[in-house]
Amino acid sequence: MPLSPAENVTGLLIDWSNGDQTAYERLVPMVYAELHRLAHHYMNRERVDHTLQTTALVNEAYVRLVDQKRMQWQNRAQFFGICAELMRRILVDYARQQQYQKRGGGAQRVTLEETSKVTEEKTADLVALDEALKNLTKFDPRKARVVELRFFGGLNVDETAEVMGIHPNTVIRDWSAARSWLYKAVTSDK
Repeated sequence: MPLSPAENVTGLLIDWSNGDQTAYERLVPMVYAELHRLAHHYMNRERVDHTLQTTALVNEAYVRLVDQKRMQWQNRAQFFGICAELMRRILVDYARQQQYQKRGGGAQRVTLEETSKVTEEKTADLVALDEALKNLTKFDPRKARVVELRFFGGLNVDETAEVMGIHPNTVIRDWSAARSWLYKAVTSDK
C-alpha cells in the first residue's frame, strides 16, 4: 500500500534530519505548493502595493529553513508550523524595515498627497500584532503558539493540536481566548 502524502513528507523530513540530502531534494517539490499557498494566504492580508512577493517569501523561508542546523523534524505539521513562524518573522522584519524607511532611513521626499494611509496602517497593524503576540507569549505561551500556527501558519485545529501535543478542544479554546486578547491589545493602543 503506497504512503499518503503526509506520511511521505514526514518520512522525508526525518531522513533529512538524519543528514540525507537527497531526502531534502525530494521534499522540496512535495511541499512547495503548500508553502506557496501559505505564503499567498499571508500576502493577501498585506497591503495592495506590498513589494515583497509570494514567491520571494517562500524562497526566503527556504533559505532560513536550510540555515537551521540540527533540526529534528517530527512530522509534516511541525514542519509547516516552523515554516509559518519563519514567514511571520520575515513579514514582521519587512514591516519594521518599512517603518524605519518611513522615519527617514533612506526615504525620498514626497508630498502628503502621494502617501498612502492604507499602506501605513497595514504596516503598523502587523507590527502592533507582533508586539501584542510577544506580550501574549509572556502571559500565556501556549495561546501565542496556537495563534502562530493557526493565523500565521494556516494550520487547522487538528494539525495545530498535533504540532503542540494537545487536544483539539484545547486548541479551539485557546484560539478563541487568544483572538479576544489580541484584539483588545491591538485596539486599545489606537
